[in-house]
Amino acid sequence: MALPGKVRIIEVSPRDGLQNEKQPITTAVKIELIEKLADAGVSYIESGSFVNPKWVPQMAGSDEVFQQVARKEGVTYAALTPNIQGYQRAIESGATEVAIFAAASEAFSQKNINCSVVESIERFAPIMAAAASDHVKVRGYVSCVVGCPYEGDVAPQKVADVARQLFEMGCYEISLCDTTGVGNPVSVSAMLEATLQHIPASKLAVHLHDTYGQALANIYASLQLGIATIDSSVAGLGGCPYAKGASGNAATEDVIYMLNGLGIEHGIDLNKLIETGNFISQKLGKDSGSKVARAKGL
Repeated sequence: MALPGKVRIIEVSPRDGLQNEKQPITTAVKIELIEKLADAGVSYIESGSFVNPKWVPQMAGSDEVFQQVARKEGVTYAALTPNIQGYQRAIESGATEVAIFAAASEAFSQKNINCSVVESIERFAPIMAAAASDHVKVRGYVSCVVGCPYEGDVAPQKVADVARQLFEMGCYEISLCDTTGVGNPVSVSAMLEATLQHIPASKLAVHLHDTYGQALANIYASLQLGIATIDSSVAGLGGCPYAKGASGNAATEDVIYMLNGLGIEHGIDLNKLIETGNFISQKLGKDSGSKVARAKGL
């Protein structure tokens, strides 16, 4: 299949990028990060999470982030919502879209949200009903689509089945997450090919961590299968608090550099993006995880 002519970037640094960081980040800095991302041309920003701050302390203050951020026309400010209470808080705070999450691994589901995969999907029924009533779009995540830190390899058909259930519930798009970054172009392609039997490429996204340095190769393999939505995180921030050893997401700067080389449209200013990644890295007291940012030295 020919590569997509245009790719949509889902920027996850304010949520997935920051959630595993030990250095506390103020609400003001989170807001500045989101506003800088929008100024760089990012049109979809996962801006916070309405989980219990006891479990993910860095996401405390998401209410204030959504209430105080200066909105830019045409930008989606989305929230992760694990339950109906989180959904209600997100909508009251001004989230324009929400996301729910399930796992392709039973063990990971138990460790992450203390229930089976089937139970986790059943729990989302009230959110889907409320979102339909409120005319709010819901995005679905499937974690551990290639491997699980507790179970090992995950069968592609298991991923396809969970993705199909979320899609049939009403999620307009399903993001397939290599949570531990163990995938390679062969395993990621096999997973996508199984899922594409049930869901069209236009309704799928990939969220590929770079633990083994395979994220860009895996994204390219996904593009070859027609996937045109990519989750990434500025400065390569991120990881999973429930997956030991899972390093950061694909750095948005590196993804954009690759898309530029491929002649694929995306609407993002790379230099402004690098400046944004350097800004949040400085606030975290660390170097940017983007190879492009380090190479350009902006």
